[in-house]
Amino acid sequence: MKIAIPVEAGQVCPHFGHAPEFMVAITEEGKVVKAENHENPGHEPGRLPAWLSGLGVKAILAGGMGERAISLFHSQGIQVCVGVSGPADEVLAAFLEGRLEGGESTCTHVPGTGCSHGGGGCSH
Repeated sequence: MKIAIPVEAGQVCPHFGHAPEFMVAITEEGKVVKAENHENPGHEPGRLPAWLSGLGVKAILAGGMGERAISLFHSQGIQVCVGVSGPADEVLAAFLEGRLEGGESTCTHVPGTGCSHGGGGCSH
């Protein structure tokens, strides 16, 4: 399974689309086989879901993400978990161990701008 995490200075970026890069980890049997960082190709509506889907990503672990983005990822068959924070490698390990809990989106948009503040399921 490929898992993507928006990263800024090694930490989960609080706003998904504004992350400077994305860590994409390839996992097998609950272990990381390979992890690579990819530069964000740009924050435009629909671009990141298509790009990450093209990379074969099946799950996203993020701090905050808008409701529309979550819907776009779901339409691509990608699981989304929001409300996570901390070092990206620790978040990934917690997810693989089945102990990662999502929560409130860390998105700081003004209400009414399409930002979702609901929790997400973080199991695989």
